[in-house]
Amino acid sequence: MQKTHLLRSLRLYITGFCMGMADLIPGVSGGTIAFVSGIYEDLLSSINVATGQALRLLLRGNILSAFRAIPFSFFIPLGLGIGSAIFGLAHALSWLLEHHPQPVWGFFFGLVLASTVIVIKRVARWQARYIFAFLLSTVGAFLLVGLSPVETPVTWWMIFLSGMIAICAMILPGISGSFILLLLGKYRQMLAAVVEKDFLTLIIFFAGCIIGISFFSRFLSWLFKHYHDISVAILAGVMLGSVRKIWPWQIQNQLALPNQANGTTALVILCILAGCALVLWLDRFKFIKEHTTGR
Repeated sequence: MQKTHLLRSLRLYITGFCMGMADLIPGVSGGTIAFVSGIYEDLLSSINVATGQALRLLLRGNILSAFRAIPFSFFIPLGLGIGSAIFGLAHALSWLLEHHPQPVWGFFFGLVLASTVIVIKRVARWQARYIFAFLLSTVGAFLLVGLSPVETPVTWWMIFLSGMIAICAMILPGISGSFILLLLGKYRQMLAAVVEKDFLTLIIFFAGCIIGISFFSRFLSWLFKHYHDISVAILAGVMLGSVRKIWPWQIQNQLALPNQANGTTALVILCILAGCALVLWLDRFKFIKEHTTGR
């Protein structure tokens, strides 16, 4: 039993690490990793418990009961993995994106592309309306990721609001929280806050994340419960459309063919295959096969 618990915690940590690494890249969603690794619905359920049942008990003064209700066996290893990636890889990824962007984009392009295939297979039976929803969400995501960043105020309330919006994208497969921050003009500011350990900015941002995720996770849980297949079809379309942002061969943010852009094509293709291989490995072994909420 103890060995199983340790193995489960290790798998959650690795999953969290991959999620954190993905969330650092504009155009890649940590929710994609959670979905492919098999913990997505457990993640939503655990968030709902922590921000619902546990919070109600806390407000009633039942501190011990609230503490016991929180699925720490799920959150702690997953959170440690996410935190390790964000704080441990922020410098490295910033350097790689500046000096070797194509291989990095190639790896995540392969990751998202293979993830889309895995997610498509989770629709039990495709119907015409599911196909329409898939195509519509693909086009919508393709257009969304082509938008240009805007300038927003450098104020605490905008940081808080950015956290609320970005966290919704971070747990939604196919939509990148980092890209949303980029659109809001807050990506570099938040990355600098992580690198420079600006904890005041990070606390305000994470407070917005907590509020945003407490509402959005309930909405997603409701969708999966009542409209599972069409929800998955829409998510798959969003994931496929979002690869526009991470296409490794781009010239001044315009899509190009491999032989039209500078860079080592063979290395980029190798990185694409590595990203695909990681997703296939995650799908094959399914990090979490059973409920891991600890309840």
